[in-house]
Amino acid sequence: MGTIRLYERDRIERVIRLDTTLIDKVEGAFTDLTTKQVTMPPIMRIDVPSNNGEVDIKSAYIEGLDSFAVKLSSGFFDNPKRGLPSANGMMILLSAETGEPLAVFADNGLLTDLRTAAAGAVAARSLSREDSRTAGIIGTGSQARYQLEALTKVRAIEQVYVFGRNEEKAELYKREMETKLGIAVKVMKTVREVVENSDIVVTTTPADTPIIHSEWLHKGLHITAMGSDAEHKQELSPEVLETADLFVCDVVSQSERLGELRACSNQKVINSAVELGQITSGSKDGRISNDQVTICDLTGTGAQDTAIARYVYQLLVNREDENHERS
Repeated sequence: MGTIRLYERDRIERVIRLDTTLIDKVEGAFTDLTTKQVTMPPIMRIDVPSNNGEVDIKSAYIEGLDSFAVKLSSGFFDNPKRGLPSANGMMILLSAETGEPLAVFADNGLLTDLRTAAAGAVAARSLSREDSRTAGIIGTGSQARYQLEALTKVRAIEQVYVFGRNEEKAELYKREMETKLGIAVKVMKTVREVVENSDIVVTTTPADTPIIHSEWLHKGLHITAMGSDAEHKQELSPEVLETADLFVCDVVSQSERLGELRACSNQKVINSAVELGQITSGSKDGRISNDQVTICDLTGTGAQDTAIARYVYQLLVNREDENHERS
């Protein structure tokens, strides 16, 4: 048996960037879900209600690849009160030929954050208007930061509107993102104000009741909803899905079980749902006019985890080889 490489977060951060290369890698994972034979079991979730927490296990083997990932991620949503991030986790990369573990990524949820943000960028690149200049972010946690950064890689965002339940955290978000991205950020009093003033809206909350309603929608709007990934979560009212011109998700069956389709009883919406990989592969159209209202529901897939685990593994091995040559 070969040596299992262990990579901790600090080493991973030295080689990976939230850039267009990573976004393209994650887009490839969506395309693979449509064009290749993929073994992707349903998400296994362990709830820890006494501490407002959950642990998800995701994986996917994509035909033709020599390795795949198994990912464990946790979300403990009272952690910020303890001064801790709500997200955590790790990934294991396995050989698809022998099943041997190749690497363990003790990344504290970094790779999940990055691939989720990259998925949001894929959705925006596929579905939002190319001339989108204003972005609305609902939520002020780490994913709200990553999502905005990723969005700026695919759209020329000039103004950001943000809403958070905690005004102090929203002001901190404003200061941090203005400094990091050089874009004006305005804290809004309501979610409605964010939606009505934005070309692109990204929801990044653990909400269990709808926070966006259909009467706020306007022509040309795109919404990426990435917070609903469990049976008790919901960010969009069912009427939002019914009002939209195009509803897209990562996997329809997963959205029906864990995402925004779970609360939707309109069979027409369910039957017309398009998977993001169908658009990235070119088999179905995304946005076809500037007036359309588009929605993308992202529940997260094991294929994304396999894509980013394989990518970062190659980056790390390449770095090790370079260091060895220099020594």
